[in-house]
Amino acid sequence: MTAAISRDAIYRGRRFQSEIIELCVRWYLTYRLSYRDLVEMLAERGVNVSHTTIYRWVQPVHPSWRVDETAISVRGGDCYLYRAVDKFGKTVDSLLSADRSVSAARAFFCRALETHHPRRPQKLNLDGNAASHRALRELRQENPDWQTVVIRSSRYLNNIVEQDHRAIKRRCEPMLALKSFRTAAVTLAGVELVHRIKKGQFSLDSSAARGLSSLQHLWTRALQRRGARTPARSDEAQPPMQQNSPDRLRTEHDVRDLKPVRFPRKVTVGRGLYLLVTPKGGRCWHYRFFFAGKRKKLSLGTYPEISLGCAKTRHQYARNVLAQGLDPCEMKATLGKNAFFLRMREWEIAQNPGWDTLIGKVLPTAPVQNSIQ
Repeated sequence: MTAAISRDAIYRGRRFQSEIIELCVRWYLTYRLSYRDLVEMLAERGVNVSHTTIYRWVQPVHPSWRVDETAISVRGGDCYLYRAVDKFGKTVDSLLSADRSVSAARAFFCRALETHHPRRPQKLNLDGNAASHRALRELRQENPDWQTVVIRSSRYLNNIVEQDHRAIKRRCEPMLALKSFRTAAVTLAGVELVHRIKKGQFSLDSSAARGLSSLQHLWTRALQRRGARTPARSDEAQPPMQQNSPDRLRTEHDVRDLKPVRFPRKVTVGRGLYLLVTPKGGRCWHYRFFFAGKRKKLSLGTYPEISLGCAKTRHQYARNVLAQGLDPCEMKATLGKNAFFLRMREWEIAQNPGWDTLIGKVLPTAPVQNSIQ
């Protein structure tokens, strides 16, 4: 039996040779020719093709996406990993979310479209989750790129993405449960990267690909293609790694609405500042940073004595100290807790005149020695 000829994915399902397709597309885009002119030119060369066929060759190839979400156990509860693959099984994108809400589905669709812009999908197959369908209806009214996408809900078409879930679920099975949303997001991002490498989704040079004899070489080449960037500063904000956590403090109302759970959790504010919420209801502000290659943590006070605005101001003061090449934790130990917070309070008042009565708890004055500006 004759073996099938291996072809590029863009030529699959087309009965003409790739050389003929490329020739027609190149001539049509380069010279002042119509589709029927190309039909006559190819007929003289013994190739019978319709002008509508050439039209389909010239039009950009829009992929078909299959979208589904799968449950991932995080700290005894269920989070959901949104995943999308094309009809050939290649991974499109993935996003870990704390729930299956409309906002989570919108975040995933916007992320996937932004990653593959301008090649938006021509067809999109969903499961029976009502939140995903509602999210797409809202996106159609806001973004014209989604208006021409055909939405389908066919169970058998999603078999390919259901089967693709196996590789992720199989890897998560031997893990002793993921302890937090952040660690789950980072770990699953790495698992997805390895899965893409195994499926050959990174275009490597043919000469280089022949010399890659192990997964280690493929991993190294793929990371080079991704172009990972190292932050210039130790406390520079990192880009989000497939996270869609609803717990992010932006207003004072968000802090008041936080409810304690059965395990301690960290709710981030940004740039290393977070609020630690204990199971008994205690809340303490912390600033996490790196100094001299070591990871350190500075306590900025408890809530509600220290409000969100005051914590942000203290956080900015600690960042300024760190930018001067000084360790805020060592400075606090040298001056003492009260003297350090007094220095921080004086800086707050200098930066925001009139805040003297709004800073928070008034600390007793203490003599400061070895002043550090």
